[in-house]
Order: sequence, then C-alpha cells, then structure tokens
Amino acid sequence: MVLVAVFGASLLIAVLLSGLAARTVLSTSLLFLLGGALVSDGFLGLVHITADSEIVAVTADLALFAVLFTDGMHVSLPKLRRNWKNPARALGLGMPLAMAGMALITHYLVGLDWTTSFLVGAVLAPTDPVFASAIVGRKEVPAKLRQLLNVESGINDGLALPVVLILIAAAGPTSGQAQVSVGTIGLELGLGLVFGIVLPLAIAGLVRLRLLGAEPKLQPLLPLATGIILYGLCHLTDANPYLAAFSAGAVLASVSPAAKTVFEPLGEALSELAKFAALLVFGALLTPALFGDLSGGGYVAVVLAIVLIRPASFLVSLLGARIERREKLVAAWFGPKGFASVVYGLLVLQAGIPRGEEAYTLIAVCIAFSIIAHSSTDVPIARLFHVDDLAGIPTGLDAPQPSVPSVPAPSSAPDQEKHHASP
Repeated sequence: MVLVAVFGASLLIAVLLSGLAARTVLSTSLLFLLGGALVSDGFLGLVHITADSEIVAVTADLALFAVLFTDGMHVSLPKLRRNWKNPARALGLGMPLAMAGMALITHYLVGLDWTTSFLVGAVLAPTDPVFASAIVGRKEVPAKLRQLLNVESGINDGLALPVVLILIAAAGPTSGQAQVSVGTIGLELGLGLVFGIVLPLAIAGLVRLRLLGAEPKLQPLLPLATGIILYGLCHLTDANPYLAAFSAGAVLASVSPAAKTVFEPLGEALSELAKFAALLVFGALLTPALFGDLSGGGYVAVVLAIVLIRPASFLVSLLGARIERREKLVAAWFGPKGFASVVYGLLVLQAGIPRGEEAYTLIAVCIAFSIIAHSSTDVPIARLFHVDDLAGIPTGLDAPQPSVPSVPAPSSAPDQEKHHASP
C-alpha cells in the first residue's frame, strides 16, 4: 500500500507540473524516477524493492507492451510501404553497429569478457521513443522523422531479444528461462507477429457482423480488449509480446481507423500510467549502492553509449539517405534506453551468469542516465521544428485576455469584410 500511495502522490505532482514540463526541460518521467529512488531503501526506506522482485519485471513488461501497442497505432502502413528504407537502414545496420560499439567500450573500459560485453550491447541496443514524446507524438514534427523513430523502436525490441537470449546461454550457467534454441526463438518471434496480425483482423471481422456492435460509450474498450487478449495469449504460448503489440497496433489502425480514433485518448492515458508505474518501480532500484558499484570506466562507457555510440552508428546507417541533415541529427540523438532494456537487463541478472551483476549494474545506470538525458531534451529540440504549443496551455501573449464588451460599428457588412481583410 505504501507503493500505491507513493504512486498516487507522484501522479498528482506530475499532473500538476505537466504543463510546465511540456514547455521546459523538466520531465514527468524524471519525477517518477526520482520519486522511486527517494522512497527506496537507499534514502527514506519506505519501499523495499530488489531487482529480483516480481513487481519489477511485471511493471516493465506491461509498460513496454502498452507503449508498443499504442505506438503501433501511429504507424501508417501505406506510408511505411513507401518509406521503408530508412527504418530498414536503422534496424539492419544501425542496430548491429550500436551493439558492436557498446561491446567494444564495455570490454576495454569495464573489463568484461567479450561474450558478456556483446550481451550488454544487445541489451542496450533497443530504443524507446516514449521518453522523446515531444518528438514522436507531435504532428508538427516531420512525418518521416516521427515514423523513422517510431518504427525503429517498435521493431528493435523484438529483434534484440533473440540475440540477448543466445548470448545469455553462451555466457555460462543459465536459468532454464534462457536455455532456448535458435529455432525456439524464431518460433516465438513468428508467433508474436502472427498473433499481432491475425487477432486484430479477426476482431475487426466480428465487428462487421450485422448482429454485433458496440454502443458508443463502450467502443474504446474494443481495442483495449484486443490488447489484453493479445498480452495473455503471448504469455501463455511464449510468443514474443513486444513484436505482437506493435504489429497489432499498426494492423488495428489500418483496418479500423475509427476504432483507433476512439481508443487513442484512453490508450495514451493507460500507456502513460503503465510507464509511470514502471519508472517508479525502476527508480526504487537506483540506490546509492548501485551507483557506487559502477567503476569509473563504467561511467565513461555510459556517457559514450549515449553521446557517441548511438549517434555515430545511426548516422553511419543513414549515409546517403534522403532525409534532411537536421532530422538525421535529431533521430541520431534520440536513442533512449527504455523498458525493453530494463526487462532484458533483469534477464541478465537472473540468469546467474559469471559477472552478470556487473553487467546489470552498467545496464541499469545507463538506462537511468539515458532517461534523464533524453526526456529532458525532447521539448527544446522539438522547438527546432516550431512546435510551440507543447502543453496545450496558453502562455504569454496566447493567454486569454479579459473580455471587453464591444460596440458594433455602424458600418455596412461589405465595409466590415473589407476592414477584416486589411492587414
């Protein structure tokens, strides 16, 4: 109950400050991260959460699924078919380069063996645009840039998981959860994709039946029911839930635009709540002891991962791409480490591999630094694209002025029209 009360208090503060946060470098994500750290054993000691607590994995898993499901709805399949090359470059070249670059600095700066170093690189390779919402979620930002970041982050979570599991198995003694064959991993990815396509298509077909149909006030619950069924189905069959969530959101928006429209406000609110809950729980893991366990070389590796490895690998992958330089630089910077890295980092910790705790410490600190850096710079960078009304709250000259009764001028209608047309 303490955690529930803390979450409620954090949510209230975040809502009250959200208008300010949407116009400045203040981040609501950071508020929950700091709130979780404040009430943890490292500070006030009100909440006792460890990395092996079930609530950590569950909240991160739910948040990632919810975010990917709603993100998938922002993908236009017709536009993606026309502009698939840039996301393909980012996934096919940029992501492997980021893995390799992170492995290099982890090996030489932290001293981990090559297998564990590549494992760290695979865990930190997936990106999460939820911490750059002022970029991905704003229609004023060029569609090509938003789609590039959205598709990349939606698919790279599923692509990174097989590599993570294979490297965990190769790193040493593992738990049964990681002892899977390449064929099994491929089956899980395939099932996730099939479920993500077939389930929304089947439900859309049911809606078209003459005897069935939802009344208006319940229509937003139809996509929600689809997501809940999909989440349960994936975990019952070990299908990849992240690939399923993203593909289901994209298919649902394509075959049923009306359902997407009515669900969007509810979906965005639910994904925000799931994100905030996961951030609060993850923040409780960020104790002074965790930061103290990371070596000086580890901190250098964290900084390089954020400011060098991701940007450089992404820019290399986009060489020759038809995209403006400004958009390339923005896309290269926004490679935040998010809930996928949290989930995969916990797999590393729980697998029992040699030096797994060192790897997890590096991963956790990198995620924390990434959340701070990216969620605090999305709004200032969004303003480069003239995104001014980020909060939807009028300020300055846009603030409502006191109304003054007006006396109509005794001029004719044509004269009034001419007057209004004048500069």
